[in-house]
Amino acid sequence: AAVDIQPACLGLYCGRTVLSGEGSVETYGDCGVCPRGQRTDDNKICRECVGSPDRYDWLYLGFMAMLPLVLHWFFIEWYSGKKSSSALLQHLTALLECSAAALVTLLLSDPVGSLHIRSCRVKKLSDWYTMLYNPSPDYITTVHCTHEAVYPLYTIVFIYYAFCLVLMMLLRPLLVKKIACGLGRSDRFKSIYAALYFFPILTVLQAVGGGLLYYAFPYIILVLSLVTLAVYMSASEVEFFKDLLVRKKRLVVLFSHWLLHAYGIISISKLDKLEQDLPLLALVPAPALFYLMTAKYTEPSRILSESGNGH
Repeated sequence: AAVDIQPACLGLYCGRTVLSGEGSVETYGDCGVCPRGQRTDDNKICRECVGSPDRYDWLYLGFMAMLPLVLHWFFIEWYSGKKSSSALLQHLTALLECSAAALVTLLLSDPVGSLHIRSCRVKKLSDWYTMLYNPSPDYITTVHCTHEAVYPLYTIVFIYYAFCLVLMMLLRPLLVKKIACGLGRSDRFKSIYAALYFFPILTVLQAVGGGLLYYAFPYIILVLSLVTLAVYMSASEVEFFKDLLVRKKRLVVLFSHWLLHAYGIISISKLDKLEQDLPLLALVPAPALFYLMTAKYTEPSRILSESGNGH
């Protein structure tokens, strides 16, 4: 198509919308913000996003979808108590809520009714923060060109969190009221109250640090999975392999951390070269095995007793 830029369209993300196009001639509007679902091309023309998310984009969306689920599970376990039999059912309900929210979010995204979504490709970090690049040609008047250049990776997370919150408020209170018999009246709803706190926090985190999370989430997963596994095994006083086999709950926690660790490795490598990247997954059990083999040598009571004998 013939491109006619006049006058120059300033700003990194300002563009001209296509008003009409007949044959090889297109007519453009004034320089300004691109409509939702479009972003500027190299010629400062707003073009519709017709691509699909690549593997890394889906892994990022999966990470953002896992955050509320992991937090749900953590607070359910934290407030359910050791003797409560309702924790498992609450865990399954939280999984159902997040899965249903993800499914509804994908079905309502463009194209509507399909699990596929239409997206623009992320080119650089500034694509996430277009509001910081509004130009001021005369240093007085600001041309507002803020739009979602990474459509829909930014807003789809907010939509998902909204559905998670709505489904939780519809399902969880009725469930907890019926099954949480082992908890006190004031304790049975604490996991729901916790969600009412962490959902706003997650929303602000996505709004402010969405672009940073996009590039850093694989390393965040690896670090958090290692730290939380070490803290859990230390707090549970797991020292030998038989300690894991005695209680199935500990095995579930261990395998959950291994899955997160594998997710982080896959996100970093992107599995572009299977013959090189798949062997990296063999490293997943290494931190837990290292901890189990060295825990008996670092037990505080043993270190104190040996230091006392030395004196």
